[in-house]
Amino acid sequence: MAKVSVERLIPAPVEQVWASWYAFGDIAKFNPGLKASRLLEGSAASGLGARRHCDMKDDKTFVREEITEYQPEKCMVIKIIDGNMPMKSAHATVTLEPRQGEATMLRFDMEFEPKMGVVGQLMVPMMKGMMRKTIEKILAGNANYLAQQALPQAA
Repeated sequence: MAKVSVERLIPAPVEQVWASWYAFGDIAKFNPGLKASRLLEGSAASGLGARRHCDMKDDKTFVREEITEYQPEKCMVIKIIDGNMPMKSAHATVTLEPRQGEATMLRFDMEFEPKMGVVGQLMVPMMKGMMRKTIEKILAGNANYLAQQALPQAA
């Protein structure tokens, strides 16, 4: 499996960062590559076994994901269980570590195996670069979303 890892220091406490990821069906609120996201019918709101559907902005691509490992305020593993991306299999591990000054180190590790056999394997270096940029945008989106949540609300 190919692996991509990205870290970002988020200027918010772990509890706030976790709350944004905990709202499993709401990832489109901070993932700039998504048009929409929602929980699948019958899914729990979050936690082990929670499932969601995500529509990409291209109006063609979708994924369905499930939380397969879960440690509150520490980490969750999210596995792609269905979709039309060129992936044979893929999962992401989101890990949070508290840092001094009410900050959180957010680490996003993505492991994937492309479809298309040998051709897919030849595409791994290009896919890793694209995946890294996508993850960087997700983490930046999460930081921006949390910064907006911290702004005082107008009366």
